[in-house]
Amino acid sequence: MRSDSKLAEFLKKRRHTLGLSQRALAEELDVEPSYIAFLESGRRKPSLALLERIATTLRCDHQELFLLAHPEARAMVAPKPKPQPKQPAQAWQELMNDRAMLERYQVTSRELHALRQLSLLGYVLSPREFLTILTVIRRPAEES
Repeated sequence: MRSDSKLAEFLKKRRHTLGLSQRALAEELDVEPSYIAFLESGRRKPSLALLERIATTLRCDHQELFLLAHPEARAMVAPKPKPQPKQPAQAWQELMNDRAMLERYQVTSRELHALRQLSLLGYVLSPREFLTILTVIRRPAEES
């Protein structure tokens, strides 16, 4: 293990911040003081059980500490980036570019004008939402 380990740096800094000596931390964790020295020099990696005790004792985020000890696991536990929400103008453009869908649903120019006005409000985020609204608008006309 590298002596410049991020976990080692974090442990040493956090211990100093809390005003603990290596011996005091070792007593809290029920390990030998030399083991703390090994951790802080990056020559040892703590077990999962010890990681949990360290996180509790040093009052730090358990997941952050785990990822410092096991950076290779980041892809497994880190949240996936959320897709960027579509912009209303993009939804309108997608609707207008999908001529096949407009023909399949027989969208009239009058309905397109109404949907365009609706798009300016900024609430519709997909072409399917436009079609749903169109279905709702059409229903009363068909029922009467």
